This record gives sequence, structure tokens and C-alpha cells, in this order.
Amino acid sequence: MKMLTLSLFVCAMMVLTRAVEHGFGGWVPSCPEGWTMFSTQCLLYISKEMTWGEAERNCRSMGANLASVHSTQDYHQIQWLILSATHQHKDKWIGGSDTEEENIWFWSDGSPFHYTNWCHGEPSNSHGREGCLQMNFGGQKCWNDERCYIHFPSICVKRG
Repeated sequence: MKMLTLSLFVCAMMVLTRAVEHGFGGWVPSCPEGWTMFSTQCLLYISKEMTWGEAERNCRSMGANLASVHSTQDYHQIQWLILSATHQHKDKWIGGSDTEEENIWFWSDGSPFHYTNWCHGEPSNSHGREGCLQMNFGGQKCWNDERCYIHFPSICVKRG
């Protein structure tokens, strides 16, 4: 009976492995140690507080970028990662910026900037030139434009 159970388990694993390989064209996504898989991307929470530029440079040194957000699901996944790592919803850098042209926001990874989650009245440049995107701002945990030289933790993302 144990041999039959083991045989069924092995067969099931072979079928599932083939299904995964087929679904991703032979490529099975995976993340380096310490990174968290979400869909086909790997996320990493960086606790060290840095400027936006330092944070982006740090992500690039690992073959990643500051996180881009393309849906509510993406945003909630990033929030979950932060909460898991810190047990709180603190302000963090993600990859949005309008430093090249005022009010023209882009993601540092070059992906389209369509989804937004701005807090009411944002982006505002309320403290002068605010060209970088801060997440988990205020009670609504939404987005704020912030001065790029402020130091925050960050989230890196790369393809799995």
C-alpha cells in the first residue's frame, strides 16, 4: 500500500512539473534566496533607509529596480511584503518618478505608468520639488510625491 501511495505521488509530481514547464514555455520562475515570489516577479524588502536615487542604484546592483505597481493586486502584495518584514505599514520608496519632466510620471524599470493610487490632492509638490514616489503615506496608505533626498526603506523587484 505504501508503494502504491509513493508511486501515485511520484506520478502526480511528474504531471504537475510538466504542467508548470508547459505553462511557462519550459521556464520555471524562481527567486534568489531572501526574495519573495509574486506571480513571475521577485520582491525584496530593503530596510536600510536611502534616498530614492540610492535605493534605485542599490536595486540595480542586484539586477532589479525599485518596484513598479500595475494593479491593486500588485500594491497589496507589496504592502503584504512590508507588513511581513516590519509588522507595520511604514513609508517606502517605489520606482515612480517625475524628475525628468514635471507631472510626467514613469517607472524606473521603463514599464508603462497607468495604474495609480495617489492620496487625495497628490501629487502636490507641497514641500517644493517632490519628484519621487512614496507609498504607504498617511492613514489611507496611498501614494505621495516626496522630495527624492528623503531617506526611506524600499522595495526592489526583478523578474523571477
